[in-house]
Amino acid sequence: MMDGVDQSLVSIDVIALRFGNPEPGMLRFAVTPRQAEPYTGQLALPGVLLGAGERLQDAARRAVTTKLGIPEEKILAGGQLTVFDEPNRDPRGPTLSVTMWAVISSDEVPGSAEWVSWDNPGDLAFDHNRIVADTRPILADTLLWRDQAFTRALLGPSFPASYALAVAEELSGVRPDPGNLNRTLKSLPGLERTDERVRVSATGRPAVVWAWTENS
Repeated sequence: MMDGVDQSLVSIDVIALRFGNPEPGMLRFAVTPRQAEPYTGQLALPGVLLGAGERLQDAARRAVTTKLGIPEEKILAGGQLTVFDEPNRDPRGPTLSVTMWAVISSDEVPGSAEWVSWDNPGDLAFDHNRIVADTRPILADTLLWRDQAFTRALLGPSFPASYALAVAEELSGVRPDPGNLNRTLKSLPGLERTDERVRVSATGRPAVVWAWTENS
């Protein structure tokens, strides 16, 4: 307590994303059953209380490794999204949520994570449904195509145009116009359209492949 004011705890809650696994062409995020009260057994985003002197990014990595059981080397990139400060969001007392993002490798990873869809995440503990709903447009409109670390971690060093469409649709909830998306991709520094084409589905034409340059 300082000057008669109760001090809130700080929780680091993570939107951990993975593209293409367990479902090819799908972008999912991780939840896991809570192991302690409150909401024991209910699905929740991975989260930890911020330790004294701990950096936000370090706490986010700790949440992913300890709550999801995902090895740290499978975390490809991460950053901060926003803060949720509703004073009654945690029944244990006032707790700020600093929400972070982390991109997880599409490789098979051990752990307890359940990978759920944006439109049907289930009934999550605390205010985590609101966190998911409110941060989804930030991921779609602020990070995707504008933050190279985020975009490159999601899609990899090269990717077919159909995967870019899939990621944009998953995050925005609306299928983008292919022509507009193509112009967006052309405008990104360090991203080039290659002569390669790959077939990613049994029907339709092979998709154009885009690749990041080595120095981007």
